[in-house]
Amino acid sequence: MKLTKKSHACVRLDKDGRTLVIDPGGFSEEDAALGADAILITHEHPDHFDEFRLRAAMENNPAARIWTLRSVADRIAAAFPGRVHTVGHGDTFTAAGFDVQVHGELHAVIHPDIPRITNVGYLVDGGRVFHPGDALTVPDRPVQTLMLPVMAPWNKISEVIDYVREVKPQRAYDVHDALLTDLARPIYDRQIGALGGTDHQRLTPGACAEV
Repeated sequence: MKLTKKSHACVRLDKDGRTLVIDPGGFSEEDAALGADAILITHEHPDHFDEFRLRAAMENNPAARIWTLRSVADRIAAAFPGRVHTVGHGDTFTAAGFDVQVHGELHAVIHPDIPRITNVGYLVDGGRVFHPGDALTVPDRPVQTLMLPVMAPWNKISEVIDYVREVKPQRAYDVHDALLTDLARPIYDRQIGALGGTDHQRLTPGACAEV
């Protein structure tokens, strides 16, 4: 499986000639979802969910399908009749040849005064890749490649490090990193790499890795 990092929270997975895209939001490239056979959305925040990018992908490939939670599905199902599937914690499905399990229910706490919204994470092909969205969800099975949300209004680096320790992936690649400046990146790289207990790496947008 080839993993391609897109800007911020978006990743593309390619296997057997088919493409799965997760969270092509407003901070990602305008063509982040183009060419996708399946698209997964973790939650409704605009840096993960962008209707313009979804519409472009769905028009580009009439066979493309979207899997997401109800709060997003309710907003887009009418635009793509029969092509949007609603999922929640514990569900399993196959999308474009990828086996997917859904983990998690709520977005991480941003502030106690801000109501929490729903959020799901996607475990792909039995743990080869896990994308948690905006939460520090720990799946109930081993993870080979963790997409690690490193910088957000709802987290701090000690929580990120402890999350890596708890999941114990073979490797972790940064996502949710658009808010992290180039000046600060070496600090995060060094501390997560030294304390997380796993192979921690950062891919620049457009870079690929075999997972």
